[in-house]
Amino acid sequence: MSTIKRNKTKTYIDAGVNIDEGDKFIDDIKPMVKKTNTLGADTSLSGFGAVYDLSELKYKKPVLISSTDGVGTKLEIAVKMKIHTTIGIDLVAMCVNDILAQGALPLYFLDYYASGKLNRKIAKDVLEGIVNGCIQANIALIGGETAEMPGIYDGTKYDLAGFSVGIIEKDDLKLKNRVKEGNIALALSSSGIHSNGFSMVRSILNQNKIDVFNEDPFDSSVALGKTLLKPTKIYTKSLNKLHKSHKLNGLANITGGGLITNPQRTLPNNLSLRLHLKNWKLPNFFKWMKKIGELE
Repeated sequence: MSTIKRNKTKTYIDAGVNIDEGDKFIDDIKPMVKKTNTLGADTSLSGFGAVYDLSELKYKKPVLISSTDGVGTKLEIAVKMKIHTTIGIDLVAMCVNDILAQGALPLYFLDYYASGKLNRKIAKDVLEGIVNGCIQANIALIGGETAEMPGIYDGTKYDLAGFSVGIIEKDDLKLKNRVKEGNIALALSSSGIHSNGFSMVRSILNQNKIDVFNEDPFDSSVALGKTLLKPTKIYTKSLNKLHKSHKLNGLANITGGGLITNPQRTLPNNLSLRLHLKNWKLPNFFKWMKKIGELE
């Protein structure tokens, strides 16, 4: 006669996933999320899907503009520095600024936070940044997902993704044919190194054996890593004022392809853009990175 060994019944916790901890985290952040409430939004986090009532906005021919993005390897610096309260602002900015570049008004945001094991303190810090970013962008945080994925992420490593939707009247869409010969290009300043190109930044620092805990070469009172974590600027308020002039024909978000390719995406095929690079002063930090990285 064979015998069968009876093992203890497995639970989700045995598999490394603690649903109760996730539920407690949702309860923790509900008061924070309510701070982002706007007209049409439901920030209660109570449903299976996020709710936004477009009828509250009274648009005649509404067109929705959506964007999804992450913050790239800037996360590595946040994890190393153990500073998690600003990276969420970057997440909101990376999505919202793309919507603003279409001329649209950002409406709401959802986040995706994944880790090997949920650390509520770190997760709350990240959510604090997302909430602050939403307040800066004047949008509502109406939902999200918090995932524990043991075996995919180790230790305190986590990953972030954001999803945002905006709205614009169909007749106001910023299309290529709106840009005309003789239009003038205006540059809005950044807050520093935005959440792009950090693989290059980290590579330059590694090649020069420069640690993020070293002092900032231009401000000895702060660590280099803290300077690098300065959040990406969110341009909602600046552009809302400019849109009221009804004189903006096109916008470009200078990420990814940068000044070489992104402005061209807003132009008709028969036009090009002349940039007067001497009209502004390159920040010292950029000059330093260019020099030590031997960049063109």
